[in-house]
Amino acid sequence: MSATSGPELKSELDAWLAENWDPDISVREWWGRLAAAGLSNPTLSEPFGKGWGRAETRVLVDAIRAAEAVGSPAGLGMLLAAPTVLEHGTPSQIERFVPAILDGTESWCQLFSEPGAGSDLAGLQTKAIRDGDEWIITGQKVWTSEGSHADLGMLVARTDPEAPKHRGLTWFAFEMDQEGVEVRPLREMTGRSLFNEVFIDGARVPHANIIGELNDGWRVTNTTLMVERAGIGGSHGLAFAAAHPGSIAGHLDRPVGTFRGKRLPLAAGGVGPGTLNQLSAEARARGRDSDALVRQGLAAMHIDLELMRLSAVRGRQRSQRTGGEGNLAKLRMTAALRRARSLASTILGADMTLWGDAAATDGVLQEMAVFSPAPSIYGGTDEIQRNILGERVLGLPREPGPDPATPFRELSQNATSW
Repeated sequence: MSATSGPELKSELDAWLAENWDPDISVREWWGRLAAAGLSNPTLSEPFGKGWGRAETRVLVDAIRAAEAVGSPAGLGMLLAAPTVLEHGTPSQIERFVPAILDGTESWCQLFSEPGAGSDLAGLQTKAIRDGDEWIITGQKVWTSEGSHADLGMLVARTDPEAPKHRGLTWFAFEMDQEGVEVRPLREMTGRSLFNEVFIDGARVPHANIIGELNDGWRVTNTTLMVERAGIGGSHGLAFAAAHPGSIAGHLDRPVGTFRGKRLPLAAGGVGPGTLNQLSAEARARGRDSDALVRQGLAAMHIDLELMRLSAVRGRQRSQRTGGEGNLAKLRMTAALRRARSLASTILGADMTLWGDAAATDGVLQEMAVFSPAPSIYGGTDEIQRNILGERVLGLPREPGPDPATPFRELSQNATSW
């Protein structure tokens, strides 16, 4: 693609889709074509993407939808693992992992949170003990999105308990399909099982799969978290397919046309222009579009979305970055989601309680409302985001705690086997 914006880019994308989109080919082949053209995730820099911003990516999204084509591979590999590996991986690691994410042949999950650490991620206790060219992993992870069909996991484990809490951590690319790994789905109040708990007992990971430096995993983890919070805030702007990437879900060799028109479950729990459009349409259909409170709510939500969009644009300007862009994006999104939930209830009234075949709508707004508490918790709670902004961006005093130089082994633990 030689054009970068406007009508010329649209024409080039329309021509490319006319030549390449075929609902009868497999998901694998279609995603391979997207990846080869740099369109699987065009926000990445070349040769893996196009280095596009949100405006150019939106042109691609609109072109894909207009062609009734299927989007790129969804999931945490695309959103989190690829940017992290590109930032911290060696050339051989980048070549090993990133192409397989972009063409959907491998799926990833995030093995960060633990039952005993809560919001204190640096307090994690999953341990890694070196055995020659491998590390033996033992521990438990929870709230593991996409764990049930992941080929690989972004695993953070403690490799040196004698180091301070924020040191002695290492970020691994961890094979999920091996002895010693058990994934148990967690049923949510939406009826879905987007999250899982993962039990790891003596599983192994090669030393060569360390991303970044040994015992410097906190720095790598912060890259992942920054990308995650920005992604939850909606700054990626990508169009994702309903098909699952990776070898486990079994979607790669199905005709790609079978996923046309299908939507993803509310895994990200976010809101966007599509949510506003649906709320506006429901208001018109129900005669509520002249209601002053509804109109005010729709206008306020439009402002929320514009602030999110403009903040994402500013965040890409290095000279204007504060270091808190991802945290702010997540806070803005969760606030917009709460507004959307309240507005949907006002517009739908009693129909907001109906879900499934009896519902007067397709159930998207109802599921959004039920799922809405989750984004303010996962990826770091809203309270944690405000603490980070206060301490790291505004320079406010830190909360009292032990000396940061204290070895992890000497800190009070909920439970430990060190």
